[in-house]
Amino acid sequence: MRKHKHPIPSPCSSPQRRGDVGSSIFVPQISFRNAGKFSLSHGERRATAGEGVRWLLGAFCILILTACGQGESEAQINSITVFVEKISDNAVTTKPLVYDHDSPISCKGVFEQGGAVQCKTLPNATIDINGIKSKTDKDGIVLIGFDRDAPSTETISVILEDGVKLGSKFVKIAPRKYAISRIDGLPPSQVSTFTKAQLKHIRASSARKNVGFASRQQTMWFKDGFDYPLKDFTKTSPFGAQRILNGESKRPHYGVDIAAPIGTPIYAPADGVVSMADNDLYFEGAMVMLDHGQGLISLYLHMNSIDVKPGQEVLRGEKIGEVGSKGRSTGPHLCWRLKWRNRNLDPELLTKWPTEEHAHD
Repeated sequence: MRKHKHPIPSPCSSPQRRGDVGSSIFVPQISFRNAGKFSLSHGERRATAGEGVRWLLGAFCILILTACGQGESEAQINSITVFVEKISDNAVTTKPLVYDHDSPISCKGVFEQGGAVQCKTLPNATIDINGIKSKTDKDGIVLIGFDRDAPSTETISVILEDGVKLGSKFVKIAPRKYAISRIDGLPPSQVSTFTKAQLKHIRASSARKNVGFASRQQTMWFKDGFDYPLKDFTKTSPFGAQRILNGESKRPHYGVDIAAPIGTPIYAPADGVVSMADNDLYFEGAMVMLDHGQGLISLYLHMNSIDVKPGQEVLRGEKIGEVGSKGRSTGPHLCWRLKWRNRNLDPELLTKWPTEEHAHD
């Protein structure tokens, strides 16, 4: 971390400004120590009185500037100063730590509903976004995803290893409009009417899927976006479409449906570790999950065959299976899904990972 030297301002001078929008108010180091008994000459008393007046004027101006700073909108502040108090029996010292960037965390990626960003801050810090906590790696890198129905802004907080909150960042998330997807002709047992045996199969499938979703690879396998898992395909349903099955309104479709003939090879869109490979799931049929690190998990549904095993490391472009039509499916296709923690993301957005010059928020 680069240290900045700040000259102590004279009483009532304006604090140094940083950036075009916000400002950072510098508070000089102030120490208070227990005073012993002593006597002063007349001249010393006059000098001390003068210094006292100047100190009081300086403190008064700092209070005014701080009060004015509180009037600024939080969204306008792009420069953050963190103050750490060190308290002992006979002293209180406040030292400012000013970070080079205008925020304690810098992010790049896709700032849309269903998108994801890769952020950088201090190593081994805890990142909190609306109650979801994640740890940065040894290089200070962390992944964050925005749900299909994410609000227009979210707050990312950085918490140090000792529990001290380093600061927060407000990010704007672009809204999206979602299509309506109608599928008719499905068997009733694939929509809402289930036998006891089918319910047992559904519960067993859910239990095995939960194991796959619980995978938390700390290695940052994800680096710079996704490739498409199929070389040639026709997109038949976009991410987030409101599903109407046999005339019944259901949950949104959290995948991207891409159609291709049975047996079409499916390739890993990015490096990762297989967290699940199962060919007996009720709705999904045969499915593979890839853990790309820090809770980012991609899913491949309705597969005809699976070429990988749980725990296996795969590289971008490596074949993981073939397109099929198993489970709740009306024809050969791949349903491609993506989750971060418990949020549903759009895997297709990560194929549009920005170039470096357009990467940052």
